[in-house]
Amino acid sequence: MNSIFIIAHAPLASALRQCALHVFPDCGPGVAALDVQPNMPPEETMGAARIALAQLGTPQTLVLTDIFGATPCNIAQKLVDGVNARLITGVNLPMLLRTVSYRHESLDALVARAMVGGTQGVMQVAITAPQNQSKKPNDQNHHDHQQ
Repeated sequence: MNSIFIIAHAPLASALRQCALHVFPDCGPGVAALDVQPNMPPEETMGAARIALAQLGTPQTLVLTDIFGATPCNIAQKLVDGVNARLITGVNLPMLLRTVSYRHESLDALVARAMVGGTQGVMQVAITAPQNQSKKPNDQNHHDHQQ
């Protein structure tokens, strides 16, 4: 089974992991998080990331980070170089939950699942009527559920 390692600006990584544990209480051993602190030198962060990755103890890891080009992503890029891991930036909760659900699949399939979960989890939601439902002709006040 693949492991999942979240590296993000503090406190996002830990918060995402806690959300995953809320939905999948048994995923704890396979999901790690590293919060990148604002004043921590990159070398220290890299050392902590290496330790966390080693503690996962799985041969394949999907690394998720928040923003491409930022310190967490730069650390993650160096971390996955030369190991059996993949890196995706732009982590969000739908992406993480999808990866936890399918962590038993191959690493390449898990990457595809993560990308789909992350992008399909972002949508505009209708304010006045349920999305994809037209108003019934006898509805009198279409603002009933607005506050």
